[in-house]
Amino acid sequence: MASSTISGVGSGVDTQAIVKALVEAEKAPKQAQITAQQKTTTTQLSAVGSVKSAMDAYRAAIAKLNTASSFTGLAATSSEEKFAKVTLGDSASSGSYALHVEKLATASKTQSAVFADGTSTVVNSGSESQILTISQSDTDHRVSIPAGATLQQTRDLINTQLQSKGLSANILTDANGSRLVMTSQTTGKGSDITVASGTLGLGTFTRVGELAQNAEYTIDGIAMESTSNKVTSAISGVNLELIAKGDSSIKVASNTDTLKTSVQSFVTAYNALIGSINSQTKVTATGETATTTAGALTGDATMRQLVSTLRGELLNGSGSGALASLSQIGLNTDQKTGLLSLDNKKWDKAVATGGADVAGLFTGDKGLITRMTKATDSYVGTTGVLASRTSSLDAKLTDLDTEQKALDRRIESLQLSLSAKYNAMDSLVAKLRASSSSIMTTLNSLNNPKTT
Repeated sequence: MASSTISGVGSGVDTQAIVKALVEAEKAPKQAQITAQQKTTTTQLSAVGSVKSAMDAYRAAIAKLNTASSFTGLAATSSEEKFAKVTLGDSASSGSYALHVEKLATASKTQSAVFADGTSTVVNSGSESQILTISQSDTDHRVSIPAGATLQQTRDLINTQLQSKGLSANILTDANGSRLVMTSQTTGKGSDITVASGTLGLGTFTRVGELAQNAEYTIDGIAMESTSNKVTSAISGVNLELIAKGDSSIKVASNTDTLKTSVQSFVTAYNALIGSINSQTKVTATGETATTTAGALTGDATMRQLVSTLRGELLNGSGSGALASLSQIGLNTDQKTGLLSLDNKKWDKAVATGGADVAGLFTGDKGLITRMTKATDSYVGTTGVLASRTSSLDAKLTDLDTEQKALDRRIESLQLSLSAKYNAMDSLVAKLRASSSSIMTTLNSLNNPKTT
């Protein structure tokens, strides 16, 4: 507590130094306790946050792998991606297909009259709002255009209200002026749009280009159509994206590299989670004297239970056919770190004889990914174990902050009290010294005879 008081004037003793020493001695034990607990709690809070983030990332990563297509060991290719692209879905099987794209699916466009004054043209010159109606596939979408609205404002109102419906508006301008163009994001025959502007000054809307049409293509000479250029059902388990008119060869074939990539993706996701937990729970020896430093969550029961749960699912084989456990495909756990590794020799041998059974180990209701997801459900979410642990640590920090404020108030009160007492003592000593000096002066004068 800052002060301009000059201490010890009366007594000659530095009373401020005494008060400071007494206050610090009183504060030090409790302050050390609070500071240590704040540091520990903050470190633990950060550590739990890191594990929580790693857990969320792990679950997101394995969720992407929990499809049959991820572990089929198949790969899909297109000989001419400028005409068509291909990806695998679920339930794909080997096969080759000749694809010919004749027409692409198109969407509908329509335009207003042309306005020489451009985007600032007022399209509702009346005193009341008017309704603009856009119709598509027996559905009417109505947009209220307020009095005095310009072409630009009309465009913005349409986009604000109808973009979520797959309809959008823009303005095209050339030497003749500006016109409002309505565009549908929906492709295919029967998806044409019409616009009724009523008494609005937009004129009659006319079609831009041809009517919306279906995509037309053949697979192995069989004529087919689609309302979209993204075709998901023509070939079972194969997704096609039609790009342009032309011919390409679509091939779905076995590819152990693709299968291995999926397995390695699981290993990478799992190791990232275990690595995060290890970094927060490990004990490190440093220096020549091998001083040990414990991680923020070393010995933490929650972390031990989590690791035990994860390892238990790795050992709980559920495969069928030739493969029943992860070790059979070369997936092994390091006993010291808990990290997974893939033995390439074992993998190659297992895939050569039982590649079709790998999916059973990872996917399905009893597969490893589903079991891992269920096993970690209780740790995630706003009410999960890790979130509850975070809330508990936050509450502890709040309590420690309250303790710190209470300590500060008590120490401030103590300092004021001690300062007052020592200042009073100093004043008393000053008075006593003054009295003593006066008495001594009197006595000295009595001892000395007067001169005549």
